[in-house]
Order: sequence, then C-alpha cells, then structure tokens
Amino acid sequence: MRTALHGLAERGQSPWMDQLSRELLRGGDLAALVEAGVLGVTTNPTILADAMSAGDAYDAQKRDLARKNDEHDQDPKEVFLALAAEDVRNACDLLAGKGTSPQDGWVSMEVDPNLAHDTQATIDEARRLHEMIDRPNLFVKIPGTKEGLPAIEESIANGIPVNVTLLFSLDRHRAAAEAYVRGLHRLRSNGGDLRKVASVASFFVSRVDTEADARLDAMRGHEVLKGKLAIANAKLAYQQYVEVFSGKGWEELARAGATPQWCLWASTSTKNPAYRDTRYVEELIGPETVTTMPRKTIEAFLDHGRVADTLTRGVEAARGVLERFAEIRISYRDLTDTLEREGVRKFADSYQQALDRLTAQPARR
Repeated sequence: MRTALHGLAERGQSPWMDQLSRELLRGGDLAALVEAGVLGVTTNPTILADAMSAGDAYDAQKRDLARKNDEHDQDPKEVFLALAAEDVRNACDLLAGKGTSPQDGWVSMEVDPNLAHDTQATIDEARRLHEMIDRPNLFVKIPGTKEGLPAIEESIANGIPVNVTLLFSLDRHRAAAEAYVRGLHRLRSNGGDLRKVASVASFFVSRVDTEADARLDAMRGHEVLKGKLAIANAKLAYQQYVEVFSGKGWEELARAGATPQWCLWASTSTKNPAYRDTRYVEELIGPETVTTMPRKTIEAFLDHGRVADTLTRGVEAARGVLERFAEIRISYRDLTDTLEREGVRKFADSYQQALDRLTAQPARR
C-alpha cells in the first residue's frame, strides 16, 4: 500500500526513523515501518539509553556478557556498546539494499559524545565503531563541533561513512561539507574507492525554534517571528548544499564515484503543541535530502501528512527571517553556539545515564 512516506521518496527525499530498540526489531515493528516506507534509522545516546532501560529485552545478552566476564569487573561502556552494536547490526541487515537512492538503507550510531571536543579520540572511536559493527551501510555519527571537523575529514579519508550530527548553524554546516570534500580528495589520492563512502549532514530543526522562541518571549513584541527561524535556517542550509556540491571540482569527484553530503533534517518532532505536529517534515520536502522522525512523528505523518515540494519555496523570505533576527539583536551565532553546547551536554548526560543504569540494573535472572 502506498503511503505518505512513499510520497517523500518519490520526491527524492529519504525518510528515516529516529529510533531503535530490540523490541522494535524482534517484534517486527521496524520491518513493518520499512514496508510503509522507512528507508533508514538513526540512533543517539538518548534513544539507546531509553531502549536499554525499558523491559527485559536486553537481559539475555547482559547475562551472557556477565558469564564471559567477571560481573563486577565489567566496564559499563563496553556493555553498552555490545548491546547497542547488536541492535545496530540487525537494523543494518534489515535495511541493506532498501530504496533506490545513495542515502537509503543506512543506520547511524554515534561516537561517545564525551569525546566531542577531542579530535584524536573521536577519530579512534569512529574507526572502532566502524570495525565493530562491520556493515557497509553503517554511518558513524560524529558531532560537527570545531574539534569534530578534522575527525570527519580523517574518517572519510579512511573510508568510514559519516553522519555529521549536531549541526545548527550555516557556518558549521558549510564547514562539515568542506571537511567531507577534503576527506574525499584524500581518499581518492590514496587509491580508495569513493563509491564505498558517503555522508549526511544532520541539521537540527525544531530545537532552533525552541531556543529562538524563548528569546523572543523574553523580549516581547515580536510574535510574528515565532516558529520561523528553524525552517528558514534549514532552507538556507539546503541552498548552501546546492552551492557546495556543484561546479567542476565536485563534478570531478562525482565522476570518480563520490556522492554528495545530503542534508538530513533532524529534530523534526514538534516541541511546541501550538504548532502542527508534522510541520518540520512538511515544510522541508525536497530532493537529495533525508528527513528523520521519531516514531510518533512518523505515525502522525502517515495519518495526515501533506506531501508537496516545499524546500525551495520562500528562500528569499528565509533570508529575510535571519535578517530580521539580526535587526532585533538576537544573535544568530550565540543562539546556535548555545544549541551546539547544550546538544553535546545533553547527549553526554544521556550516555552517562545509560552507563549508570547498566551498572545499577543487572540482568534479571
């Protein structure tokens, strides 16, 4: 049966789910969602922590790990990675070969967010996850922090597909794209196969409106700008994507087998109940993009989502939104820097919470 998700794919956009758990895999729910049009999966520390602390789906593997090692000497991070790797591998196997675009069929797993400001440690962990999962359709998620950018380049140069996460600003988005291109040049110079590596740039959406709206509320008198910045920001990121991945330099890489670093719209769930629950999907539909949604948003979109080419509409108006924020002295840089800093902290906190839960909640006998 044709669904609204199939409608996105027909317009060149790959719909992914921002959620993964053993229950989804074993119960067949993920397979059913793939049948309905889901073409990829993303995870992050919060998603994995929530999955591991719910029910008893992970208990058998926890007991097995405890038998292989002294239960009291187990490193919680190693347990976490073992549990997560099992789910990610199975999701990779389920999604392998799905869809028709180069950004279909991928599953993403994030490096330890505590390493977000340590370039070499991020490089090492990206390689470790790539080798641990051992699937060609794995994206290793690397935060697009200042320290993460050289890790992105190095990972691509080493043939490791990368999902650049926690992007909020246009400057950082461009820097991530340029790091990807530099990595491709290095990979090619070293005789690597550009057809085996890829990347997406996860540009966060609804969190931008949450922060911008809070600042507008503190100022008062600018209600017309509420709920406008996130979508404007994403539309301009797409225009930037078109600019970076065009021209003679890029065409040479493309002829050698390279694929462009598509924009991936992350944080698409609506945080403000006053906004339509599918707005961050519906207003950013366009070719050569990915939209990743939590299950609740997917179900809402399947139920009443509107499919139309919207991403390239109102680009000049989007530029006007950013100009208007500057006019009223809400600093775009401070806003996006705050979101990046808080995003790293939230993921690091979730990662630690997952480790704490694994320590406090041994497998049920």
